[in-house]
Parts: sequence; structure tokens; C-alpha cells
Amino acid sequence: MQLQPDHVRRIVEAVDAAFDDQLAFTQDLVRHPSLRTQEASAQDLLYDAMRARGLEMDRWDLDPEQLATHPGAGRIAVSYENVGNVVGTYRPTEEQGRSLILNGHVDVVPEGPLGEWSRSPWDAPILDGWLYGRGSGDMKAGLVANLFAFDAIRAAGLEPTGRIHFQSVVEEECTGNGSLSALQRGYRADAVLIPEPEEDMLVRANTGVIWFTVCVAGRPIHPREMNAGFNAIDAAYHVMGRLRELEARWNAQKGDHRYFEDLDHPINFNLGGIRGGDWPSSVPAWCELDVRVALYPGVTADDAWAEISDCLASVTADDAGNPLEATATRNGFYSEGYVLEEGSDAESALRGAHREVFRDELASFTTPGYLDARVFALYADTPALVYGPISEAIHGYDERVDIESVRRITKSIALFIAEWCGVTASTGVEAVSSGREAVPVA
Repeated sequence: MQLQPDHVRRIVEAVDAAFDDQLAFTQDLVRHPSLRTQEASAQDLLYDAMRARGLEMDRWDLDPEQLATHPGAGRIAVSYENVGNVVGTYRPTEEQGRSLILNGHVDVVPEGPLGEWSRSPWDAPILDGWLYGRGSGDMKAGLVANLFAFDAIRAAGLEPTGRIHFQSVVEEECTGNGSLSALQRGYRADAVLIPEPEEDMLVRANTGVIWFTVCVAGRPIHPREMNAGFNAIDAAYHVMGRLRELEARWNAQKGDHRYFEDLDHPINFNLGGIRGGDWPSSVPAWCELDVRVALYPGVTADDAWAEISDCLASVTADDAGNPLEATATRNGFYSEGYVLEEGSDAESALRGAHREVFRDELASFTTPGYLDARVFALYADTPALVYGPISEAIHGYDERVDIESVRRITKSIALFIAEWCGVTASTGVEAVSSGREAVPVA
């Protein structure tokens, strides 16, 4: 369908009219420190906001046993008690349009040393056109934009004619199990939109990710006889050096992988944590390295893991010839990358919405990071559009999101919903049952 000019105008004006409320709600959400396993209060806030909009509500804790049956699930290192997803479903009076999932993650990464922030990570101030705080960009502004884009359509006197699932998921930053759990629960649609902080652009392709811990054993002894011992921490750096050789080999293959040819360094092996030793006056008997590696779309997680395991198995001695053994255990992401193929109707609809708001063509790019879009692209054969606002310092100090970019993105999402799902004039009667609890759709 083609939106009428009057519909476009009314929807865009409705976003502007409610934008102060949208920012205030985003600030409220940022003020909930939804770190891993601590997402419940933020989910409470979103649950109440969805229910107030008359959506059918569904909330459940993730099920480790069910997740373990899926090849794309990440290894679980925490309890999933009270760690759960929230989904609100809009059902039109008569379902005539295409269906849509509006997805976003509520979990955030640790804030790091608080003294390095210019203000508390949880204060959520607005300064010089930016909204600050951990999770402001990644991706609470996008989660809220989904809801307020929907509000704008209704405020314009219109109702979508397609079913819409609003998903607030957990575990995106560590396993991807939140979106995967929603898929296992039976949520499907004709397209997915995820407003991650993507600089007003569309993600064309992204890498997969594997997390693992490398364990290296040493031979403890008093430092006065250090040469008779074997330092596990020194040896661990030797092991990481061998992994860097594998990283270099994978980067040298970028020309074989569509959309990654022009990236400077698409495959990154990040040494994200190190622990080792028991006593300053003892040669360390053990060391553990937490490592995150990226893999190209089209490379299975099993094949990448086999290469990693072979690399570690080949490390049998350090530079001094000391016998060395390194073992690895998966402990998080076990995900594959994906490519958003060009030419889908969903992308065309988003391009039209973006053009209307930005008065420019929608650009796309490739990111060497993880995105939950892989769940829908790989396991549900669904076009997953990752498209969101400008941000700075995500996962860093003083994370922030650009206010005017959020406004524009919200308008684009609203117009995309209207175009994709279709709209009809509101009858003044809610199109969904107010506050009714949903049952799993599977």
C-alpha cells in the first residue's frame, strides 16, 4: 500500500507532540540498572507500559533446558530464575495487513569503574542534545521508540491492520538466548525491526560471536626458585598469542566474504578478562582467559569452534620449551553471523519511511559485532531490519544517544509500521483486549 500524504503528516506530527513524554519514559527506563540477571524492574516498567496500551501481555522466565535443544543457544553461566522476556501483542479488529515483530533488548553491559564516568551511569540526564546513561543508546532509546511509534499511529486516528508483537528481551549482550526463547515460544511475523544504535543506517551484515574461557595450568613454587616452576599467567599470554595468529588468518580471508571485503579488521579476538594465581610470592599455578571471537556469516559456529580447539591443541610448549596445555570451555555466545539479502519488501518499506523523514536515501553498512537479528534471519527465514539512532560510547564511559536522531528514527519506525502493516481509520474502539494475559503462541 501507499500511505496517504495526510496520514504521513498526522503520524509525524503525533511523534513530535508526544516526544517530551517519550524522552521522559526513556530516562525512567535508563534509571533501572538492568545488568545481567537484574533486568526485572526494567521489565516491570515495560510490562506496565505495554499493558496500559491495551496489548495482550506475555511474560516468562527463560528455560535453560528448552534453550539447550537449539543449536544457536549460548552456554548459560547464571541462574535464569526471574530472568525473563516481556511481549505485548497488538491484534487488529480484523487482521488484513502483514505482521511485524518490534524487538529490542533491555539488558545492558557492566558500567565499569564509576569514577571514570562524568556522572552516574543511571542518572539519565539530557545535556546538549544527548541523553546519557548506560543503555541509553544500546538500546533503551530504541525499545521506547517502538512503543511511541505505535502511539503516534493511534494518535493520528489510525489503527494498524496487521498483528504486532512488541518484544523486550534479555540476554542479548551475552548469549542471544532472550530472542531465541521468544522464537521457541512461537512468536513469528512477516518482518522484524530492531532499533539498535546504528547511526541512522541499516545493517546489511554482521558477524557471529563465540565466547569461551581458556584454562592454563602452571607449576607453583617459591619465587626464589622461579626457574624450577612454570608461570601459568606468562603461559596464558603465549596462548593468546597463538589465538592472535588464528585471528590474523581469519582476517586475511575477508575477501572471500561478501560485505566484509572492505573492512579494515572484521574479525576481532577480544581478551575480555583474565584471572590467575593465588599468592604474590608463589609462581602462579593457574590462569584463565575470557575470550570473545567473531566469525563470518556462512561459517558455522561448529566449524569455527573446531578451528579454535585445534589452535589451542597445537599449543604444547611455551617459547622456553616448557610443556604447556590449554583447554577451552564455552560460556556464552555460540552464534553465527548473517547477511540481510537486498530486495525484500520489508527493506523497501523501511527505505520509503526513511526517505520521507530524512529526505535522503537509506544507507547500509556491515558491522563486526553481534545482533539478535541472526535469530530471525537464520532460524525463522524472516527479514530482520536493524536500524536505529546515532549514539556514542556504547559499552564505554558516558554512553549517550542523540536526541534528534531518536526523534527522526521514531518517525521512520512509525511510518514503516503504517506502511508494512497497513492502517485503517480508527473506530474509537480498542483493537485489542485491554490488559488480557496472553498464552504462548506456540
